[in-house]
Amino acid sequence: MFLELIGTVFAGFAFAGVVMVLNKLTGGRLPKWAAPVAAGVGMIAMTISSEYSWYDRTRGQLPDSLAIVQKVESRAFYRPWTYAVPFVDRFAAIDTISVRTNENLPDQRLVDLYFFGRWAPQSMVPVAVNCAQNTRANLADGADFADDGQLQNAEWIEAPADDPVIRATCEA
Repeated sequence: MFLELIGTVFAGFAFAGVVMVLNKLTGGRLPKWAAPVAAGVGMIAMTISSEYSWYDRTRGQLPDSLAIVQKVESRAFYRPWTYAVPFVDRFAAIDTISVRTNENLPDQRLVDLYFFGRWAPQSMVPVAVNCAQNTRANLADGADFADDGQLQNAEWIEAPADDPVIRATCEA
């Protein structure tokens, strides 16, 4: 966040500097408000560019074992351009290497689900998936395991047939 702020300020200085050089080359014919307006335009352009490139930059830094299962696009009235082209400000991914199975329960799998947000710290939630019943359970809510591997005290959620978390976990 701090580096983006520094980049935004430098973009403002750069745009204003270009206008000041153009003003010098034209013999001072540009209006006095041109440099501050150029600085503002540069800072807004840098902010928009940073918002739209965050997802691709973050995704590019992830290891190959993380499969993105969901993206959340953002639209806001104070960013009117997002209604034309929304940007991804958070997403979820599963770690395909972390998929674990129990030979006693072949239809159930355990996986680590990671959440990434533009201005939020990364978080991880262990999730149980039942491939046969198309259900999943959040293990961070106090679920535990019996001696035979059965999941106890878990709140299973029936998911739609095309649930990306279940599909990616069962295919891994």
